[in-house]
Amino acid sequence: MTPATTSEKKPWPALWALIIGFFMILVDSTIVSVANPAIQRGLKVESVSDVLWVTSAYLLAYAVPLLVTGRLGDRFGPKNLYLVGLVIFTLASAWCGLSGTLGLLIVARVVQGLGAALMTPQTMAVITRIFPPQQRGSAMALWGATAGVATLVGPILGGVLVDGFGWEWIFFINVPIGIVAFILAVRLVPKLPTHPHKFDILGVILSAVGLFLVVFGLQEGQTYNWGTITNSPFSVWGMIIAGVVVLVAFVVWQRFNRGEPLLPLSLFRDRNFSLANAAITTVGFAITSMTLPLIYFFQVVRGLTPLQSALMLVPMAVITAGLSGPVGKLVTRINPKYLAFAGLIFLAIGLVWYSQLISPTVGIGWLLLPSAVLGLANAGIWSPISNTVTRNLPQIQAGAGSGVYNTTRQIGAVLGSASVAALISGRLAAHGITGGGGDSGAILPAFLQGKFTAAMSETLLLPAAVAVVGALIVIFFAKPKVNQAWTSQMAPATASAAQSSEPAPVD
Repeated sequence: MTPATTSEKKPWPALWALIIGFFMILVDSTIVSVANPAIQRGLKVESVSDVLWVTSAYLLAYAVPLLVTGRLGDRFGPKNLYLVGLVIFTLASAWCGLSGTLGLLIVARVVQGLGAALMTPQTMAVITRIFPPQQRGSAMALWGATAGVATLVGPILGGVLVDGFGWEWIFFINVPIGIVAFILAVRLVPKLPTHPHKFDILGVILSAVGLFLVVFGLQEGQTYNWGTITNSPFSVWGMIIAGVVVLVAFVVWQRFNRGEPLLPLSLFRDRNFSLANAAITTVGFAITSMTLPLIYFFQVVRGLTPLQSALMLVPMAVITAGLSGPVGKLVTRINPKYLAFAGLIFLAIGLVWYSQLISPTVGIGWLLLPSAVLGLANAGIWSPISNTVTRNLPQIQAGAGSGVYNTTRQIGAVLGSASVAALISGRLAAHGITGGGGDSGAILPAFLQGKFTAAMSETLLLPAAVAVVGALIVIFFAKPKVNQAWTSQMAPATASAAQSSEPAPVD
């Protein structure tokens, strides 16, 4: 089949077909949070830090390849890469549900994350290549809103499935959805022209090693009392420092790589691109890390079922979904920084409110109020930032910019997952809860509930602080250029070149 011509492309049906798969893989970033206590009990896992690798392994395998999988889409076609990733993700989901040990589940989640990494950049790349300039803003708003809603739907859907069928079904549910998404993508997503690329193998290795060392060190630090790892000459802090050094080496290599760097540093000359990537990193961190302490409080202190604990987040999801459309329209009319700033401040307020409100005896109804505030927050965050990130870039750089944006969002999620695991373990230990007492996933005895609640309350202040940092970042967004790259019609002679996501050479 030859690549579709412009007249053959039907952008909105193609986008909705891609959104199904995109929504599914983002839901899997947070759906496990509500199932963690059930997974601990079902697989006889001893500690929180161990079971959190089910999430961190997925996020790490998802984040690391994103820079290169965007290039693979240019080389072999975004539709082809999306379909391959969807098949891998769907089969790995079935493997997750069938896993009988924590080790097998973590390996399956790694494979699942690799499938997600193949899929994600293709969705944003297709938007930039098949939508006419005057519709691209609305399409990007839908893409950003999907990302926001999916991260909130995950815990709610997870609660329904765990309570009704068992934790395995948070993975089995992906199989029929994946099949439907595959059929729709085959029928509705057009084939697009491909472009040759060189691949920065050294960059891939440096970024993967650096991220792994940092994440492993953060997440396992408390397990080894932040000292030397058992039967190993390596210390936890040594691993974290080594990871940072390797990541610095990665950035230096990207600066001096005269071929085709994995991370095009020239993109960061645009102020809004740089700030939007920094902001979405804080969002990924805060959103991923805020759910875990809440879910553990609901289940092991208040004794709620997975479904009941997930329903506590319904106000957040409903308000986010209801306001995402209006916010998406506002983004093109006012400076997005005002919406994003308000959203991030509301996020911090909601988390601090939760931190101060939770207790073993607080009325359950009161806990719905900060959930509603978080709904207002999320509605104001996702679309404004995703619209800002590539809006000032030339269209020829939009694909590369999208790949970087997806990567930084996922890196924020990885660091959030690892950091909250470390903080939870540390605060539990500080309050005298060690071993199985606080980590078994079962309802705690009354004499431990206050201490456990205090640990979760203190942990919630971490994502709140990170949200404040994000708010301080977005307030420095420059006023977007009026549709510079998105509304100007390109001359026919340059249209084919603009289809490429090849970035400008780094000086």
